[in-house]
Amino acid sequence: MYASTVRGLLVRGMLAGLVAGLFAFAVAYVVGEPSVRGSIAVEEAAAAQEAASAPSGHAGHGGDAVSGGAAEEEELVSRPVQSTVGLATGVLVYGVALGGIASLAFSFALGRVGGFSPRATAALTGAGAFALVYLVPFLKYPATPPAVGNPDTIGQRTTLFFLMILLSVLLGVGAIILGRRLAPRLGNWNATLTAAGGFVAATALAFVFLPDNSDAVQPGFPAALLWEFRLASLAVQLALWTVFAVVFGVLAQRLLAGRTDDADVTARQQAPALG
Repeated sequence: MYASTVRGLLVRGMLAGLVAGLFAFAVAYVVGEPSVRGSIAVEEAAAAQEAASAPSGHAGHGGDAVSGGAAEEEELVSRPVQSTVGLATGVLVYGVALGGIASLAFSFALGRVGGFSPRATAALTGAGAFALVYLVPFLKYPATPPAVGNPDTIGQRTTLFFLMILLSVLLGVGAIILGRRLAPRLGNWNATLTAAGGFVAATALAFVFLPDNSDAVQPGFPAALLWEFRLASLAVQLALWTVFAVVFGVLAQRLLAGRTDDADVTARQQAPALG
C-alpha cells in the first residue's frame, strides 16, 4: 500500500474517530452521567456520616475540618463543566486518537485477513479493537465509578488495567498470526477455531495469574448503582467502535475505490497500443 494511501486512511480514521466520539459523548452524557452523579452522592453521604460520627472531642477540629473544609474547598473545575465540556473533550480526544491507531491497523489488515472488502475489513477492525482494547480487560478489571475505591491503590489498579490491555492486544495479534500460519494445513475454518481457542486459553491464564482489584470498590457501595455504571461504560465503548466501524468503512471504501480507478486509468494509458 502506498504511503499516500496510508496517510489518507489515517486522516479518515481520525475523522471517523471524531464522529464516533460525538456519539460516544452523547451516550456517556445521557446514560453514564446519572450513575456518576449517584456515585458522587453516595461518596458525599458517606463522608458526611463519617464526619457526624467523629468523637465529640474532635468535633471542633477534626469534624469541622473535614466537613467545613470539604464544603469551603473550591473545585478547580465545577461539576457541570466536568460533565459537559470536560467529558466531551476527553471522549473526542480519545476517539480521534484511537481512530488513527485503528486506521493503521486497518491498513495492515486489509488483504491479509482474507478477501474482505474495505468496508468489511473496517467492521472486523472495529470489532477486534472493541474486544481487545476494552471488552477483554473489562472482564478482568470492570470499570468503577470515580472515588469509590481505595485511593492508596489507584496507581496499582491503573497499572494492572493497562497491563491487561497490553496482554490482550498482544495475545490477539498472536492469535491472528497463528491462524494465518495454520490455515494452509488446517483450512481457514479450523485454523480460525484453533487460534481462537488458543487466545481464550491464554487469556484465561492471564485472568488467573494477574491479581484482582479487591479494593476497587468500597464495602457497602450500592451494587445496582455499580452495575449501572459498568453497563453505561460498556455502552459508551460499544457506541464508539460501532460508529467508527460504519463511518470509517464508508470513507475507506470510497478512498480505495477511487485509488483503484485511478490506477486502472493510468495502466490503460501506459499500455502500448496494439496493432
